[in-house]
Amino acid sequence: MDLLKQEILDLLEEDEKGMIAIGCDHGGYELKQEVINYFVEHHIEYKDFGCYQKASCDYPEFGQAVAKAVASGGYDKGIVICTTGIGISITANKVKGIRCALCSDTVSARLTREHNDANMLALGAGIVGTNLALSIVETFLNTEFSGEGKHCRRVAALQALEEEMMK
Repeated sequence: MDLLKQEILDLLEEDEKGMIAIGCDHGGYELKQEVINYFVEHHIEYKDFGCYQKASCDYPEFGQAVAKAVASGGYDKGIVICTTGIGISITANKVKGIRCALCSDTVSARLTREHNDANMLALGAGIVGTNLALSIVETFLNTEFSGEGKHCRRVAALQALEEEMMK
């Protein structure tokens, strides 16, 4: 394939990636600002679903806002952040169509995309530092689902369970 044709295909892939939904509670506010700075520097489109300050607030409000936005199909992926990442990831996973993975390393971020086709990433601002968090975000956003048969079968089983349980 010639170089120009590959460049055009790469640009088309970029356009298809869509916007990223992001949200946090007060414990994730500062890290969310760092992730947003990363988005701006790398020309990644995003929408911030809050919170918008460090005042105490409840993670379910913001976790579900991001998860609903991703589940609606309006956003390609979502990122949610709280102090540990646990509560906000549990919240996101209550929304039908969401596969949110809490990741504290880049290997998990890569594998959750390759194997589980996760559409949301949760981070614990009190667990990972800024540099590691940004590496996790970069890995998550730039890793595609493998499409391998066994992984497709497993994701389909997750979706079937979700259909059965979330009627």
